[in-house]
Amino acid sequence: MKIGVPKETQDRETRVAMTPTIAKQLKAKGFEVVVESGAGDGSFFSDSDYQEAGAVIGAKANAYECDVVAKVNPPTVEEAKQLKAGSTLISLLFAATNPEVVEALAEQGVNAFSLDAIPRTSLAQSMDVLSSQANLAGYKAVLLGGAEMGKIFPMLMTSAGTIKPSTVVIFGAGVAGLQAIATAKRLGANVWVSDIRPETKEQVQSLGGKFIEVDGDDSVDMAGGYVTNVSEEFLKKQQEVVTAKVSEADLVITTALIPGKKAPMLITDDMLGKMKPGAVIVDMAVSQGGNVAASKLNETVRVGGVTIIGEGNLPATLPMNASELFAKNISNFLLHLTEENKFKWDMEDEITAGSLIIRDGKPIHPSVQSKETTNA
Repeated sequence: MKIGVPKETQDRETRVAMTPTIAKQLKAKGFEVVVESGAGDGSFFSDSDYQEAGAVIGAKANAYECDVVAKVNPPTVEEAKQLKAGSTLISLLFAATNPEVVEALAEQGVNAFSLDAIPRTSLAQSMDVLSSQANLAGYKAVLLGGAEMGKIFPMLMTSAGTIKPSTVVIFGAGVAGLQAIATAKRLGANVWVSDIRPETKEQVQSLGGKFIEVDGDDSVDMAGGYVTNVSEEFLKKQQEVVTAKVSEADLVITTALIPGKKAPMLITDDMLGKMKPGAVIVDMAVSQGGNVAASKLNETVRVGGVTIIGEGNLPATLPMNASELFAKNISNFLLHLTEENKFKWDMEDEITAGSLIIRDGKPIHPSVQSKETTNA
């Protein structure tokens, strides 16, 4: 079985879906790996690194002619048309919000697995690219925020006086939020955390954070580790409770996402107006509309005295580690799906069934079947 690794074409993307280390491991298991020339440049992996690992370097067309094509980002419609019939795509796909890409893949008669649809279970932990990338993003968000702040994180006692520790407020205690808590605490900050899931309180406290209590709400729905629905009334209540903390914060990090929907608004213009000069916000949800009213995708803006960072692809700012983890996730996923270098197509397996979007050119995942039915 040949695995093709094309160079990522999305703007500001530096990651690659396969590293030389993982290519060597897959080669030892009987797979062939074809890498587009220059695919690893953004992650500091040269063509010669891949060749030494046993991979073949070729043109983009060579990568797309393989039995399996591994990518980080969803293909463009034009890239989807380069896949050969019967081949299998493994990448992030976000199928529910990319209907034109799903349609193009179906027309090509391919199979498509979406890495973002892998069930977030213990069994699938080693394949969970969303978690591995969010972990890095949470870490980098704190560093970016700290670089923009006009002060240090820890308390510092000097002969000239004592510097008080910075106050960091984090919205969301998922993978990214928890790593942000741990990073900010390691740097010496006081950390306050808001999450609409009361069960996260213990995790927050175990990392040294202080949990901002908000009364529960029956409108909060959960599925697969995500919040899938929350009422406007609850969000308003949350804003009222955290506004006092936000007004005292030196750094605010927002991480709230709802799959398939616009990110919830957490920091309004009114809340921005109450923040102190020199404060910084890192909006980690900016690529899905943002948690902050004034944030702009891939821009750093200033509103009054508050700096708002809207980096839309934080893992790509740590390309070496991000690619290493992503490639390992893909390798684990591929080995789970195959036996003796052939796909098992075991639809009784929850990982296969949960992540397979298209089979032999036919959309089969519930997230795209419903759209197909609606359009009929």
